[in-house]
Amino acid sequence: MRLRQKRFWAWPWELRRNGVLGINARNIGFVSRLNPRCLYPRVDDKSITKRICESRGIPVPETYAIIERFGDIRRFPELIASRREFVVKPARGYGGRGILIIAGHTGNEFHPADGHAISLAEMRYHLSSTLSGLYSLGGRPDKVIVEQRITMHPIFENLARGGTPDVRIIVHRYIPFIGMLRLPTRESRGRANLHQGAVGVGVDMQTGRTTGGVCRDRRVACHPDTGFPIRGIEIPFWSRILAIAANVSRALELGYIGVDIVLDATQGPVVLEANARPGLSIQTANGYGLLSRRRCVA
Repeated sequence: MRLRQKRFWAWPWELRRNGVLGINARNIGFVSRLNPRCLYPRVDDKSITKRICESRGIPVPETYAIIERFGDIRRFPELIASRREFVVKPARGYGGRGILIIAGHTGNEFHPADGHAISLAEMRYHLSSTLSGLYSLGGRPDKVIVEQRITMHPIFENLARGGTPDVRIIVHRYIPFIGMLRLPTRESRGRANLHQGAVGVGVDMQTGRTTGGVCRDRRVACHPDTGFPIRGIEIPFWSRILAIAANVSRALELGYIGVDIVLDATQGPVVLEANARPGLSIQTANGYGLLSRRRCVA
C-alpha cells in the first residue's frame, strides 16, 4: 500500500481559495489602485510623514535633529549633548536597516540598546553611510533623523528583548482591517522586524487581544527569549490605535497602507512610520489571508 506523504507547502490555487493575498495581486489590486504614485514620498521619507502627522495632531516621537549635510556630522555631539537617550534612523530606510537605538552615551562612547558600545568615530561613519544612501530605498542620498526614544509600555516587559514592540495595522480604504503585534528578540537585535527574527503575533481586530504568533515562519506559543506566553494579551488603547491608523491613512491620502504604532509608557500610542507597500507576513501571523479578511469587513 502506498503511503500518502504529508505536504509542507500549498498549491497557488489552494492559497487563493483560502484568501491569501500574493505580492502581484497586492501590487496590482491594492497598492497601484489605491496609492497614487505621486504621493509615495509622503511615506518613503519619514521626515515628511512626521511633518504631516504633526500638522494633523497625530502623535509621533519628538524630533531632536535632522542631519542633511555631511558637514553637520561634526556637530553631532553638540546636537545630542542634552539627550541621554535617542534614536538615529534613516529618513528613507526600510526593513529596520540603519536604525540605532542609543540607551546612553558618555562623551565619545555610545551605548546602543543591544549592549555593544560604539565610538564617536563609528557613529560618524554610520551617519555618513546613512547620508550616502546605504540604508535607503534604491540607494538614494538620504537624511538622518535623530528623535525621541520610546519608553516601552510595562505590559510588554516580558515580551521583548533589546527594543520596543510595535503594532502594525493595515488600513484599506481608510478602514483598519488586519493587525499584528511585532515583538523584538535577541536575534532581531531589538528591531520589530519579522525578516530579522522578530515575533509576529496575530490580533483580534474587535478586542485587541492576541491570538498566537510566528517566528521565522514557524508557529510559536511563547517568546523565544523570555518563554512568556504570547497568546491572550489585551493590547492597551486598542480603539485609539485603530483610530490613529485610520487618521494617518486619511492624512497621507493613501488608501492602502501599513501603519506602525508603538505604545509609550507615558504618551500611549505613537506613530513610528507608514508604509505604502506593507508586507504580507501579517497573514502568517494571523493565520488567515488578507482577502478573506477584506470580504468579512466589506
